[in-house]
Amino acid sequence: MNVSILVPENSVMQAVADPQYLFSAVNQFMAVAGKKPLFNVQLVGSKKKVKINDGSFTINTSQLLSEVKQTDLVIIPALFGDMKTAIASNQKALPWINEQYKNGAEVASLCVGAFLLASTGLLDGKKCSTHWGFQNEFREMFPNVEVVDGSIVTEETRLYSSGGAMSYWNLLLYLVEKYTDRQTAILASKYFAIDIDRESQSTFAMFQGQKNHNDEAVKIAQEYIDNTIQEKITIDELADLVSLGRRSFERRFKLATNNSVLEYINRVKIEFAKRSFEMSRKNINEVMYDVGYTDTKAFRTIFKKITGLTPIEYRNKYNKMTV
Repeated sequence: MNVSILVPENSVMQAVADPQYLFSAVNQFMAVAGKKPLFNVQLVGSKKKVKINDGSFTINTSQLLSEVKQTDLVIIPALFGDMKTAIASNQKALPWINEQYKNGAEVASLCVGAFLLASTGLLDGKKCSTHWGFQNEFREMFPNVEVVDGSIVTEETRLYSSGGAMSYWNLLLYLVEKYTDRQTAILASKYFAIDIDRESQSTFAMFQGQKNHNDEAVKIAQEYIDNTIQEKITIDELADLVSLGRRSFERRFKLATNNSVLEYINRVKIEFAKRSFEMSRKNINEVMYDVGYTDTKAFRTIFKKITGLTPIEYRNKYNKMTV
């Protein structure tokens, strides 16, 4: 099958080289097993020489976009730098991606390559994964696309997307398993030392609080939440603070932040708890009380829902200090 790795202007070098390396290595695994190599891997672009990583490197493409007559899989690597600038410099690739998809190709975006995929319109009304640190910006630019929080791999109607940074390896292994078999995917995961079944990037996510909006009342409430970590905060209390009725406040808060009020409060508190587990010698109960929880079971449940790990698992993973 033909694999076309797009080389966009302002892309990340590793996100171009890694899929080429993986699919080429799988070909070698198959040859050693007495099978015919499956993947014909090509680097394609709008130019023969494409500058990437903000001009720090140049990649030589093997095919121009206009020379690709038929392909089975298009890989869109992660973009580098400002997303709007990167998209603007790759306008020529958008109709090409659409054409390949229309002709039956599958399309996979790696990390923030989702911004380029979404610019084609193919993701409108569909689900998508991208780097957790860019989700707010993505939602603002592409309101018709549903971002799946914390997801490592999302698949919908021949479109694939991955979570942040090195999470794209899990999508690549997912595709290897689809096109070959589980045994080959496991071999590749061992060769590249990748956890093949990691399903969430929640453990790595840092909640930044969606404050890039113009609703001043909601900003006041957010500021209050951020500065009142140790207290139990109620929705009525926040609504009174900004002189709004509860229903109106909840509606405006959700519209501005993409979180319900309670979701936002919990995420702020859990983010503080995460930092405390990473940087202090406090035990689970001390951290729990510091962020305003008194029910151990409730704290554990909310913590695991947001991070994918229990408080103890998180502390053991990220804190090497002796307690």
